[in-house]
Amino acid sequence: MKAALLTERGVVKVAGEDARKFLNGLITANADAVTPQNPCFAALLTPQGKIMVDMIVAEAPPDDGGGFFLDCPRALALTLVQRFGFYKLRAKVTVEDLSAVLGVMAIWDGARETEYGLCYPDPRLPALGLRCMLPPQTAAEAATDLGATLVEPEAYEAHRIALGIPRGGHDFQYNDTFPHEADMDQLHGVDFEKGCYVGQEVVSRVEHRGTARKRVLPVTFEFAPEVGVEIKAGDIAVGTMGSSARGGRGLAMLRLDRVGEALAAGQPLIAGGLTLAAVKPDWARFPWPGEANAAE
Repeated sequence: MKAALLTERGVVKVAGEDARKFLNGLITANADAVTPQNPCFAALLTPQGKIMVDMIVAEAPPDDGGGFFLDCPRALALTLVQRFGFYKLRAKVTVEDLSAVLGVMAIWDGARETEYGLCYPDPRLPALGLRCMLPPQTAAEAATDLGATLVEPEAYEAHRIALGIPRGGHDFQYNDTFPHEADMDQLHGVDFEKGCYVGQEVVSRVEHRGTARKRVLPVTFEFAPEVGVEIKAGDIAVGTMGSSARGGRGLAMLRLDRVGEALAAGQPLIAGGLTLAAVKPDWARFPWPGEANAAE
């Protein structure tokens, strides 16, 4: 079992009488279904339907004070607090940035919990393991309590990349990416049956029309291209390189139709003079380039 303190993650707390209703009217997932045992992956969108902040929403048990704790990018925690404040109006909620006192630890290759913090399964994919919110200075003690080896965040990054899970700011850009493009529809980040939320009309339109032309996809390579390098098939731009890890695995934002055309024409994908190959992740339910009968 491994554990890593994810220093780039922050924590925002939303509490109060109207907290659940407040969140449910704003985020892409169903906050009504969240329990201490059942977190959700979600995003707050712009009115144009693009991802402003993505997060994992965990609920604390009543005997621990209750409330919702949002595991989000630390650099966007203040943005999230400010945006919630904009939408708060007369709702009976309090919103706090706790990133100065709480961090997020990921635990994988095992399934134990610790009493050192608020622990919850990663709702995106079971193979990602568990996460715990806890004071950063207790991370080593918590890892010992778990029977886990405390490793550097880069080890978790390699684990995430190997599973094909996008990370905002690396594999897609905030305020410029629709949920489908970041694979949130595939990773349980969007509830298509819930009531209204900010940006819902755009997301629903993409879902029902099947018009997601771009997605973050896993790629393999012998040598890793730099982040942000344009990917081409011949003279045609097909996407942009994202994060990468040792072992020849990475992620890239790719145009599905153009990748399919490149495959049909036998053209390789090239980024900065280096050859890539797109790889279908196990969790993908969308039509895969070059597969005529891909499952929805």
